[in-house]
Amino acid sequence: MWPLILRFLRTNAPYITLPVAAVVGVIGYNIEGLLSDRYTPYSKPIQDQRLDRLEEELLKDPTNVQKLKYKANVLDKNVSPSLQKD
Repeated sequence: MWPLILRFLRTNAPYITLPVAAVVGVIGYNIEGLLSDRYTPYSKPIQDQRLDRLEEELLKDPTNVQKLKYKANVLDKNVSPSLQKD
């Protein structure tokens, strides 16, 4: 009798496991919904937070504005020791 049941289960495994997995998934989803708190508080996007912070810093001292200019020479980055200035 057991060999017949095992042969039946082996040949029809996809047809048996799919509904069982679906039922287990639905039950687990509903239990998780009952136990967990899905509420996520609203927060401003990071870009908006950055803009607000930069505006506040600029409003504190509007005369302290750095120029958008590179201060060091670009060609001095990777100079070999024999070419370095003393």
